Amino acid sequence: MPAPALVQKSATLGLRVAAALAFLAPLATRIVVGWAFYLTGSGKWAHFDNTVTFFTELGIPYPVANAAFVATLELVGGIALIVGLFTRLFAAGLASTMVVALLTADKQRFLESWSTASEISPTDISAFVFLLFFAWLALYGPGPVSLDRLLAKWLRV
Repeated sequence: MPAPALVQKSATLGLRVAAALAFLAPLATRIVVGWAFYLTGSGKWAHFDNTVTFFTELGIPYPVANAAFVATLELVGGIALIVGLFTRLFAAGLASTMVVALLTADKQRFLESWSTASEISPTDISAFVFLLFFAWLALYGPGPVSLDRLLAKWLRV
């Protein structure tokens, strides 16, 4: 038995509205996480000695080189995400830094968050949440409102 006309029209309208607004999800995600990582990269550079000390305490090899690399990746990657340039590449790179954070600085809390006895959940661990956003951007892409889209049109890809 077919659905009543009002239900069909409502469903069709809902799908059209959702399709028209679909550009907002990757755009908003890129802007929010891009801004957050621009700020963290700037902070790492502004307090570079503290960043190196922290990386050293975490046991990250070559702490000076890795601190410089991560600070630069966060700063440049954050800006690139905001404008949607090389989105998949920067999202993948920033995702890898979140994996390192989960294996070092956030390891204990992250592992505990999966326990049914824990008062926190995995989504309380910001590195995990950012990892999910970066994975989504790396797989889904920047969306239609991005420099990547303009570049693809220009290159006819």
